[in-house]
Amino acid sequence: MLSSSPIISPIEEIAAYETLWENQKASFKSIAEIFRSNPGSKPTDFVNKNKFEHNLNEIISIIHNLREENKFRPNLLINGSVNYPEKLRDAREPVELLYYTGNLDLIYGRSVAIVGTRNPSPEGIARAERMTKLLVENGFTIASGLAAGIDTIAHTTAIKNNGNTIAVIGTPLNTVYPKENFKLQQFIAHNHLLITQVPFIKYKKQDYRSNRLFFPERNKTMSAITEATIIIEAGETSGTLVQARAALQQGRKLFILNSCFENKNITWPSYYEKKGAIRVRNFEDVLSNLSK
Repeated sequence: MLSSSPIISPIEEIAAYETLWENQKASFKSIAEIFRSNPGSKPTDFVNKNKFEHNLNEIISIIHNLREENKFRPNLLINGSVNYPEKLRDAREPVELLYYTGNLDLIYGRSVAIVGTRNPSPEGIARAERMTKLLVENGFTIASGLAAGIDTIAHTTAIKNNGNTIAVIGTPLNTVYPKENFKLQQFIAHNHLLITQVPFIKYKKQDYRSNRLFFPERNKTMSAITEATIIIEAGETSGTLVQARAALQQGRKLFILNSCFENKNITWPSYYEKKGAIRVRNFEDVLSNLSK
């Protein structure tokens, strides 16, 4: 424990949080339980000093490289601090620390997540563009996950229409996935808001099979920071359905386009409608329910 230090810097809290992930069985669930059992605590209250000091040096190096190579400074939101959004606590396993860069004010305003398949149909692309444009025109910030397909369309359409966008990514701030979204991620980091819950060091040490588990976790966080999720198009086993479940669990609105119900190859739209999702036949269905 580091309680002997009277002043703990944000970089030290990042290093301490990263150190909590050194435990082989660490997960967002196990870390959430640590803080749930110790209200008001910070990561520095729980770490081994030797491991912490090693990780502190690595974090300092990572942050320096981000500043030098990407020209942005990573910041953090930590539970208990004045800028930590309380709506994150609605998640079943709320993240204690979020990394971000960009305009943090966007996280406190009205926002809607637009999500869906990485391989949209031409009709799905057109629907995503139209929905995004209409939401921007009505003053909503558009959140998505910076994945290929619907996510990318949502971000780029919001930007094209002079709207704001939040990218909630499933990698650390110093990693881009997919690679073809490098410029888009950079633009959002500098001009909008880029956030992640993924620890730098743990991600670096693991292989891709373990790291891909961070992607569904970010969907839960994306749902928590927004007031609603809109599913444009998604297959029967799509990761998008993680966000559908999270939205309903968190008391958020879940909208599903009517075209999904018309697709006879999938059964999930009817399942989620029975759970409380709202079928969208036109934009008024979205707008009127967001006003409630």
